[in-house]
Amino acid sequence: MEDTKSLRELVKNKPFLFWYIKDIGKLSKESIVEAILTRGDFDDLLGLINVLGINKVSQIFFKQISINRKNYNKKTENYFRLFFDKHKNHV
Repeated sequence: MEDTKSLRELVKNKPFLFWYIKDIGKLSKESIVEAILTRGDFDDLLGLINVLGINKVSQIFFKQISINRKNYNKKTENYFRLFFDKHKNHV
C-alpha cells in the first residue's frame, strides 16, 4: 500500500517517537497514529494527515479511544476529540 510506504518514510527519522520498538518498519498504521498523537509535535501531525488524510486519522483515533484499554491520557483524548470533530469533514 502506498500510504504504508509513505508512513514508514514519515517515521523513519523519528526514532524518539518509537524508542521502545526495534524495527519501526513493522509498525501498523494504528501504532503510528497513536504514537504521533500522543508523543509527536504539530509538524508530525500535519505529516500524518498529509499521508493518511484527516478522515482516516480521525477514524483510527475514534476506534482506539472506543476500547477500554487505551494509551491516550485524558487531555490528549479530549484535545483530539475536539480537533477531529471540528476538522474531519472540512478537508
